[in-house]
Amino acid sequence: MHIGGTLDEIVASEEDVARGRIPERPYMIVAQQSLVDPTRAPAGKHTGWAYCHVPHGCTEDMTSRIEAQLERFAPGFRDLVLARHSTSPAELAVYNENYIGGDIGGGAYNGIQMFARPAPRFDSYTTSNPRIFICSSSTPPGAGVHGMCGYHAGLAALRRL
Repeated sequence: MHIGGTLDEIVASEEDVARGRIPERPYMIVAQQSLVDPTRAPAGKHTGWAYCHVPHGCTEDMTSRIEAQLERFAPGFRDLVLARHSTSPAELAVYNENYIGGDIGGGAYNGIQMFARPAPRFDSYTTSNPRIFICSSSTPPGAGVHGMCGYHAGLAALRRL
């Protein structure tokens, strides 16, 4: 689910990020994977996952701001949390060097990056190994909950049959 408040609040949050400021009320994505995959949590419990938009390379722990946003729209949320784990963009970049500045989408969506991700190639989903294909958010059309990267990688694989 996307959480951001009113359109004006979402615009203000995204403007803060674009100007390198930490948003007080961040725009965020929230998921509860244990609803469809009960193996992700102990019986009778659930997991929650959230991320928010922050400036490139942010080192700030956004947990309290994320929880405040959730509490706005789901009063009592904080009382249900048994444990927390947070990772800043800077920590993500250390964890995986492909997350430059903490960007889980694999880089900027501007200029040539719109079409030639992760590297300029005739077919972004193929590799030099004819049996390996790329279907991550680093391929067009980029990050999102749409499955198009996998769809296009599958078509690339079928073309090689």
